[in-house]
Amino acid sequence: MKVMKFGGTSVGKPERMHQVAELITKDNEPKIVVLSALSGTTNTLVSISNELSAGEKKKAKKLIDDLEAHYHNFTTTLLKDEKLQEKAKKIIREHFEFLNIILKISFSDALNKDILAQGELMSTKLFSIYLEEIKIDHLLLPALEFMRIDANDEPNLKSIKSSLAALLKKHSGKKLFVTQGYIAKNIRGEVDNLKRGGSDYTASLIAAAINASVCEIWTDIDGMHNNDPRVVKKTRAIETLSFDEAAELAYFGAKILHPTCIWPAQQSHVPVKLLNTMQPEAKGTTIQDEVETKGAKAVAAKDGIVAIKIKSSRMLLAYGFLRKVFEVFEKYRTPIDMITTSEVAVSLTIDSTDQLKNIIKELEPFGTVEVDKDQTIISIVGDHVVEQKDVLNKIFKSIQHIPVRMISYGGSRHNISFLINDADKNEMLQAINKGVFGL
Repeated sequence: MKVMKFGGTSVGKPERMHQVAELITKDNEPKIVVLSALSGTTNTLVSISNELSAGEKKKAKKLIDDLEAHYHNFTTTLLKDEKLQEKAKKIIREHFEFLNIILKISFSDALNKDILAQGELMSTKLFSIYLEEIKIDHLLLPALEFMRIDANDEPNLKSIKSSLAALLKKHSGKKLFVTQGYIAKNIRGEVDNLKRGGSDYTASLIAAAINASVCEIWTDIDGMHNNDPRVVKKTRAIETLSFDEAAELAYFGAKILHPTCIWPAQQSHVPVKLLNTMQPEAKGTTIQDEVETKGAKAVAAKDGIVAIKIKSSRMLLAYGFLRKVFEVFEKYRTPIDMITTSEVAVSLTIDSTDQLKNIIKELEPFGTVEVDKDQTIISIVGDHVVEQKDVLNKIFKSIQHIPVRMISYGGSRHNISFLINDADKNEMLQAINKGVFGL
């Protein structure tokens, strides 16, 4: 059995949903199909929640009405059978009745999670009705019946595995299942979610739970590219990556894949394929345990970075100093991306400013604290890239004209990272593309 996940752009238009139906029926292998919400839906639902939270019910009502009109138009184009059209419109009305009811009740975090779940619930129900119209035997498998997160908002893989196994056994005669990405139930039994990008996570968790033959992530890009095509004109898709390489690229800015997607599939040795719904014939990118090629594979950029330097000749070499620094970031649940040390200072980076004021306040007793905002991490990723002398020469030669704030080298065998000003990002990506990849 394999898992196929389709993102919002892959189901964002009726004709694309038709194409998804063709893709999932090309072979007879049993499969679980994971769908995101229609493109733009989650953003609108977030806006509805924000307006309700701010007490702006009229603005929320306008957003709800516009979104409902979009779904009714979508349904009319998606389906030809009038009875099935009415069935679909009835489902849409039920979901928007819920959204209209919430205008009359007090806003809460639990209600916010219910609002955000509506997109995936509607997309999968509409797709199921379309499969019914074209007479494709399948079962709509509600993710809320098996997808669970624990008290730390982390997926409970053991529970997911047992619940999903029981459901598949119950419906053993079926070969095609459709389910929602992103949404889950928390430890209190309430509707919750796997945060942004969570549909990739859902697919990978399902693939791990059923020990799938492959986990296919279908988007609007033909695999992971060696550079950002929005910045650099000449890029190429990478045919194969190791899980470690892909994880580094995802964490450091490659938009095609959510960082959390890698771990479950890697643990269960399930290959992940990144494929293009609009160009299904393209090879895409296969992510697997081992790859033969070494050296630089790709470069990624992570924006919105803040650099913090703690300078203290008195305390830096003192026993327990670094532990105390790290405890500050742990206290405020703020992860560190890069870190370098010298005899008198430690510099590190974070990608969230939510707790920056509190962090700085608690670091000040340790020494002088300097903060640089508007930074970008540029990471060159590849298997054993740090051991390839020719690659290192090419990297440093190609960027010698660009000011570098920090370098992380040796912490990972698969990654060399540079911290630079945001303003230099595009120039550096283009220089690496030419000097390292020859494009």
